Amino acid sequence: MILFIAKKLLYSLFVLWGVVTLVFLLFFYLPADPARMMLGQRADEASLKAIRQDLGLDQPKGQQYLKYVNDLSPISLHSTNDPLGYFYYDSVVYKPSAKIVSIGNKVFVLKYPYLRRSYQSGKNVSGIILETMPNTLILALAAIIFASIFGIVLGVFSAIHKNSWFDRSTILFSTIGVSLPSFFAAILVGWLFAYVLGKYTGLNITGNLVVIDDFGEGLHHEWKNLILPLITLGMRPLGVIVQLTRNSMLDTLSMDFIRTARAKGLKESRVIWVHALRNSLNPVVTAISGWFASMMAGVVFVEYIFGWKGLGYVVVDALGNFDLPLVLGCVLTISIIFIIVNFIVDIAYSMLDPRIRLV
Repeated sequence: MILFIAKKLLYSLFVLWGVVTLVFLLFFYLPADPARMMLGQRADEASLKAIRQDLGLDQPKGQQYLKYVNDLSPISLHSTNDPLGYFYYDSVVYKPSAKIVSIGNKVFVLKYPYLRRSYQSGKNVSGIILETMPNTLILALAAIIFASIFGIVLGVFSAIHKNSWFDRSTILFSTIGVSLPSFFAAILVGWLFAYVLGKYTGLNITGNLVVIDDFGEGLHHEWKNLILPLITLGMRPLGVIVQLTRNSMLDTLSMDFIRTARAKGLKESRVIWVHALRNSLNPVVTAISGWFASMMAGVVFVEYIFGWKGLGYVVVDALGNFDLPLVLGCVLTISIIFIIVNFIVDIAYSMLDPRIRLV
C-alpha cells in the first residue's frame, strides 16, 4: 500500500507539471495582451508598460514559467537578496510561521502553493477558487450520484427483463443520452423544461445555488436551480452506466456461482442485488470515475449556459479576459480533483474484488 501511494503521488506530480506546462504554452502563443485587456484599447504605452512590469509580462517566457512553478511549489527557492520572493509576491504568501532555511546565497521557504492574483479583479486566485469550487463540487457530485443510482437500477432491471419492451426502451434512451454533447443537451433541457414547460415545472433557465434579493440582502439557497444542470450533466454518464450494468449483469447471471446460489434456495432478490450485482460493479466503477473527470470538463459548458457560478463559469470568463493565473488555478484544481477521484477508485477496486491487490 505504501509503495502504491508513493507511485501515485509521483505520477500525480508529473501530471500537474504537465498541465501547468501545457496551459503556459497555449497562452504564450495566443495573440492577446493581458495588460491591454485590463486597461482597454485606449490605454497609453506608459500605463501598459507599467502593468506588464508589475505582472512580470516583460520578462522572457522561460523565466516567467520558472517563477510560476516556483510559486506553486511548497518549497520555493530564492536569492538572499530577495528572501521574500519576486515582484509578484506579497505579504499574503509568507506568514511568520513559514520556515526559511539559508544555504549559501540561496533561501528555501516552506509555504503554501501560491496561485497569484487575478489579472482582472486583483483578488487572490485561491480565494476565488474556494468561493466557487463548492458549487462545482455540489453539481458534479449530485450529477454522478443521480447517474449512478438510476443507471445501476435501470441496468439491473434491463438485464432481468432482457429483450422486453422495458429493456429496448432503456437501451434507446441511454443511447440518445450518450450521443448528446453537454452543450447541446443543456440548451435542449433548458428550453424544454424552463421555457416550454416552465409554468408547470417552475424552473428557471439560469440561476445560482445562492440567491440574493434586489437589495443585496435575504441570502438563501435555491436548490431547484440545481435540477436542470444536474440532469444535463448526468445524462451521458447515465447512459453509459445503464449499458455497462446491463451487459455486466447478463454475463454474471450466466455464471456457475449464480446457478449454485439459486440451487441453494436463496431468494432471487438476494441473488441479484447481492451476489450478481457486486460481481458486476467493476466496469461500472471504472465508468463512474472516468465520467466524473469528463463531468469536470463538461461542467464548463453546463455552468455557463445555466448561469451556475462555479469553476466552469469562472474559467469561461477568465479565458475571455486572458486571465492566465485564474485559468491555471482552476485547471489545476480540476486536475487535483480528478487525481483524488482516481485514487479513491483504485481503493474501491480492492474492496469490491478481493482478487485485486494494490502493490
